[in-house]
Amino acid sequence: MAKKKTQTKAITTSDFNIQLPTSKPEYKSMLANIQEHAPAIAQASSNFYKSHSQMMSVTLDVTAITPIRSIKHSLAEIEQTRSALRESYFNMKKQEVKLKKLERKLLEEDDNLEREMLEIKINEKQAQAESSRGYVEAAVRKLNFFTNQYDNLMKKIGKDELTEEDYELEEIKYHIMTNMKQALNAARSRGGQIDEGNLIYLFDLGINAAQAQAEVYAYLNWENELMKDGKAPEHHHTVKWLEACADKWAHCPGDFANSRGFNILDKTSLTNTPQLENKKEYTNGKK
Repeated sequence: MAKKKTQTKAITTSDFNIQLPTSKPEYKSMLANIQEHAPAIAQASSNFYKSHSQMMSVTLDVTAITPIRSIKHSLAEIEQTRSALRESYFNMKKQEVKLKKLERKLLEEDDNLEREMLEIKINEKQAQAESSRGYVEAAVRKLNFFTNQYDNLMKKIGKDELTEEDYELEEIKYHIMTNMKQALNAARSRGGQIDEGNLIYLFDLGINAAQAQAEVYAYLNWENELMKDGKAPEHHHTVKWLEACADKWAHCPGDFANSRGFNILDKTSLTNTPQLENKKEYTNGKK
């Protein structure tokens, strides 16, 4: 004989009174207050399922000082988020199947206590699914955000696509600017002296530490003179100085690598044929 299907729903705050160890009236009013505000709280909470804000993502998370390095980091965020979404998708599908199996078992169960336990398990699964949905939606927003950032960065460098060679060529600029950024910030708290870690970084890049120290002193003095005149140094001044340092010493990493028997760029070991050109060639029937 077919059993009547029992309709189940996720437990809400109005159900909690059956679990309280007391029947004091103040708890009923507390639960009523929670229930009244639950929709607004759920709506507000949906803003915070992501771990970081958009502002934090592009200032404190992606800290690369050059555009292609920023693209690399953004693509890593995209891939990580896509991977997490794929995992969440399959977990959710598995949970859906488990829920269906519990519902089928409930229809076939005669024992009242077993039925009650199954209903609790079904409610639990539904509540878990509802909780997971918020994090999945936040991941979609993050994925869309970094997709847009990738597009913005590509427009900034004026390219439709990147090659591995583009990435390799920018690495010199990235490391010199990063090294000098760290050296300058360390020097601000050390009476103008570059710290040991960044002196080692300079050496590994083939840059003479005395020259770098002189550049740091000169820049700090320039800032001080500017402030004496009642003007304020700004962030873009520092970035411009870092770019000048990168241009001045652009040859140093390659020269140092060559002196040690290395070639800083081996084009035969790169994937450096633009995909758009390949697509055009295949479209035209060329090889």
